Parts: sequence; structure tokens; C-alpha cells
Amino acid sequence: QVQLVESGGGLVQAGGSLRLSCAASGSIFSINAMGWYRQAPGKQRELVAVITSGTNINYANSVKGRITISRDNTNNTVYLQMNSLKPEDTAVYYCNADARIGASRTTFRYWGQGTQVTVSS
Repeated sequence: QVQLVESGGGLVQAGGSLRLSCAASGSIFSINAMGWYRQAPGKQRELVAVITSGTNINYANSVKGRITISRDNTNNTVYLQMNSLKPEDTAVYYCNADARIGASRTTFRYWGQGTQVTVSS
């Protein structure tokens, strides 16, 4: 399967910035989309941003203009640059990858363990 290792979370003050990274490894045949989701206490998990292998990008309206997603296909890594952070951005951020392993024809969605982002007021 695919393993996703996230890093870059932490505690920042409102208005600050963080850069999250997620590296995929394992028996990867190919990766299509990579993205970031987040889940705050008492709320459902929501899409933050996604980028496809064709570099098409979609952002959630709540973060549009404040975050940038990028991808390094050579290293199977996706990044999330977050600026002008707000306390309501506090959540566990999860990386995902839609990938095929081995000779499988099926694309599965894999998830990272999550990284905590806390924005203080």
C-alpha cells in the first residue's frame, strides 16, 4: 500500500504562516490526485485543496486566497502553504493520495495520519 507521512504542523499566532508537507512512499504504481483535508473538533472532515497529476487545482472557498497547494511529482510530495492563518483554521490536517499500487487497475484513496495545526488568537 501507500504510506503518507505528513509534517509541518504546529502552533502559530493568528496571521502567521505554516507550510505542510506530505511525502508518499510504498509500492506505488501511479498517483493521480493529492490533496489536503482538515477536521476540527465537532465538525466533519472537509476538503481544503486538491491537485491532480495534470496540475488542476481546487480550493475550498473558506481558504481561497490564503493557501497554496503544490506538488513535486518526482518525490511524490504535496505541499500546503498557509498564510494569514485564523483561529478557525485550527484542525487536524490530513494528506491524501489517490493512487494505484502494483498492477492494480483500481485507484484507492490513501490517508496520512494527520498533523495538528493550532492557531492562537
